[in-house]
Amino acid sequence: MALKPNSTDTRTRSSIQIFIVVGLCCFFYILGAWQRSGFGKGDSIALEMTKHSADCSIVPTLNFETHHAGEVGNVDESEKPKSFEPCHPRYVDYTPCQDQSRAMTFPRDNMIYRERHCPREEEKLHCLVPAPNGYVTPFPWPKSRDYVPYANAPYKALTIEKAIQNWIQYEGNVFRFPGGGTQFPQGADKYIDQLAKVIPITNGVVRTALDTGCGVASWGAYLWSRNVIAMSFAPRDSHEAQVQFALERGVPAVIGVLGTIKMPYPSRAFDMAHCSRCLIPWGANDGMYMKEVDRVLRPGGYWVLSGPPINWRNNYRAWQRPKKELEEEQKKIEEVAKLLCWEKKHEKGEIAVWQKRVNDEACSGRQHNSQANFCKAEEANDVWYKKMDACLTPYPDVSNPEEVAGGKLKPFPERLYAVPPRVASGSVPGVSVETYQGDNEKWKKHVGAYKKINRLIDSGRYRNILDMNAGLGGFAAALDSPKLWVMNVMPTIAEKDTLGVIFERGLIGIYHDWCEAFSTYPRTYDLIHAHGLFSLYKDKCNLEDILLEMDRILRPEGAVIFRDEVDVLIKVKKITAGMRWDTKMVDHEDGPLVPEKILVAVKRYWVVGANSTSVQ
Repeated sequence: MALKPNSTDTRTRSSIQIFIVVGLCCFFYILGAWQRSGFGKGDSIALEMTKHSADCSIVPTLNFETHHAGEVGNVDESEKPKSFEPCHPRYVDYTPCQDQSRAMTFPRDNMIYRERHCPREEEKLHCLVPAPNGYVTPFPWPKSRDYVPYANAPYKALTIEKAIQNWIQYEGNVFRFPGGGTQFPQGADKYIDQLAKVIPITNGVVRTALDTGCGVASWGAYLWSRNVIAMSFAPRDSHEAQVQFALERGVPAVIGVLGTIKMPYPSRAFDMAHCSRCLIPWGANDGMYMKEVDRVLRPGGYWVLSGPPINWRNNYRAWQRPKKELEEEQKKIEEVAKLLCWEKKHEKGEIAVWQKRVNDEACSGRQHNSQANFCKAEEANDVWYKKMDACLTPYPDVSNPEEVAGGKLKPFPERLYAVPPRVASGSVPGVSVETYQGDNEKWKKHVGAYKKINRLIDSGRYRNILDMNAGLGGFAAALDSPKLWVMNVMPTIAEKDTLGVIFERGLIGIYHDWCEAFSTYPRTYDLIHAHGLFSLYKDKCNLEDILLEMDRILRPEGAVIFRDEVDVLIKVKKITAGMRWDTKMVDHEDGPLVPEKILVAVKRYWVVGANSTSVQ
């Protein structure tokens, strides 16, 4: 005979269910909080979070258990998930598409060997890239700007090679970054003060910047306090671990080079571009590299060049280069700048600044210049593995001489939620003003739900954040905070290319195909967000490869938020069961009947040699 539960039994069972939900909330809350700090002790964030850990609340519309038992039933739970072994310790800093041994098989002309060269399918590693022994959670920003734990990037070469330039110093068990650079040994702050006398850096007009050949990215690090976000790049190991140091400091950076392939950014993306003794031959190849900078520079934007050949008359001896060679180099730069219709605003000491015209009206004469070969306007954003051309990117049309081609932007932070010109003009098919505004409201709601699931999102614990399928940038906009930055990725197979919109909001991003490895070092990101990514790629490449790449670029004890259809997330959850991740499925914030779910994951802490054999 079946027993009928009484009201006490029902209340008891409800209490147990509530206890379980609270426990799961606290699990993610405390697990995220209990981090290893720079010295292996609980840092102030961890202590503060642990102190308040009992404050986990239940969100009535969120349920940590999925209610789609039918879909779960389609998966053979008896099948043991595939277990992924650690890679050999030599792969601790493995960058698949910038692998040194593979790079050396390619020509050195025009830096081809430093470009992306990804492994063939049979060469891919199917193992977990380990963290080095002693790896610890980076310091919170802004302390991370100045200090990096030695164990996280144990490379001292730069401390010797760049000693007099004040790049980096080794002190006990940390590296210290005094803020110097080859062109600013007295510090990036003073250098930026010089630039600010010419360029409107402090009023929100200049928000996005590109640093070519960035070193350890001190220029970008110190721009952050002025509300300017810089995308910094440098090739893999021209100087040992330079981009890795930048990322450990909490500065946006990728591995990259100006070679033969277009930069992975849309046209009219950056308010300012910068080269501080970056060793790029700007006048070579008919000024191809300057023309590529012009493509990504917004009308009215600025280009800064400091170091050779600027002021060559006074410095040729110090640079140990012939006067004639330097003179010719600057002459070529000036000629290309004139062809691009850039106006020279400043030259003093070793710093020169040019400004791109706001439209083509002042440059009508170049239409008749035999050297002015124009690119096709429709190819301005077609960049993925596309060859760089020595052609001029045309301005968008304007109706009067004062109009800013492509549209004038609001100063930041007003720019973040203002309607971007590309949306207002209808330049992005299928994206109207109403669509854009609705997307913003949706992501404010989604991010609000994320913050209830993981209370550390607002704490400063997560500095480097990756959005793998960024859409219109709503996730990054809703998260906007001086404590963090978001790398917004536009998948090359996305239905709509909205990366230009993201930049017009004052955010940064990059094109990428997730069937390949990302241009970064292992352990780059503290938090990864993947919305609809696995639905997008389910018939394009192996989902296992994408998840292993996510593991490579995620820090130990970092978090992942997947948002996708439930059947897709069940497959993802099954793969991650063999990856040393802890996961939990959560209902959509609108309730259990919505087929879109959230899968939350935390990568466990483990290092080289920890508890298992490695794959050779």
